[in-house]
Amino acid sequence: MNRLNPDKLNLSKWSAVSTQNREKHFLVTELIRDEEGVVQQCVLEAVLTHRQQVIPWQQLKDSNCWQQGWH
Repeated sequence: MNRLNPDKLNLSKWSAVSTQNREKHFLVTELIRDEEGVVQQCVLEAVLTHRQQVIPWQQLKDSNCWQQGWH
């Protein structure tokens, strides 16, 4: 399990453990916060296709799905 500070996720690089649609490398392009400023979700953009997806930032802590950095 990866340790993360959600406030420092913006523009961080991530690799998917299992590639789908040739999308392996991702960049966090936006943090979505609640009314109190707490990070709730992040926007991941695939480097190859520029497809964006919104996920709860806590999913990035799952080392079975995500690795920090581009591998």
